[in-house]
Amino acid sequence: MSLEYGTLLSLLCLAAGYAFGNFLAAEVVARCLAGTGIRNIGNGRASMDNIKKNFGKNAMFAVAAGDILTTVLACWFCYRLAAPELEHTAILYGGIGVIAGHTWPVWLRHGGGRATVMVCTWLILYLPVTGLLCCLAGAVVTAGIGATWGCLLIPCLAAPVAWLQFGMQSGLAVFAAAILLFWQYRKDKACRKNP
Repeated sequence: MSLEYGTLLSLLCLAAGYAFGNFLAAEVVARCLAGTGIRNIGNGRASMDNIKKNFGKNAMFAVAAGDILTTVLACWFCYRLAAPELEHTAILYGGIGVIAGHTWPVWLRHGGGRATVMVCTWLILYLPVTGLLCCLAGAVVTAGIGATWGCLLIPCLAAPVAWLQFGMQSGLAVFAAAILLFWQYRKDKACRKNP
């Protein structure tokens, strides 16, 4: 496979993942339960927190299930699109794309919600054993000192693991997911201070 062809497939996987990431489960839940878009509910953010505050835990779990399904479908599509040439790297780029699409959907001014569920799903698909262990470590930290630190810890732990397992490209991509999560939490914190 030529470098140009591999780059083209990688960009296609990023674009496909981004397209999948623009599907926000919080928007669907808000429309089903309130008959209006997420922009008109609570703080206007497409987040599980906003859904939980306005519709309860069951609605929040529906959003989480939708985010998991979106990530699985995006990674599956990218793998089917580019598997023989890119192999597992198709999942890497599809996952980064879906996280970016969820963070910056083209149609929602405030941006999407936090992509923590998507990051965990993607890491478990990409690094089945070690990704699951990183997510469990993040869950323990979340229970101990809070969700922000636990959620940020997950990709930070997974980045060196991905680097060791699959090389620099994988480590940098997972580190990029950590930066996206950090950006989301920082933006959410600023929104809470200045409603």
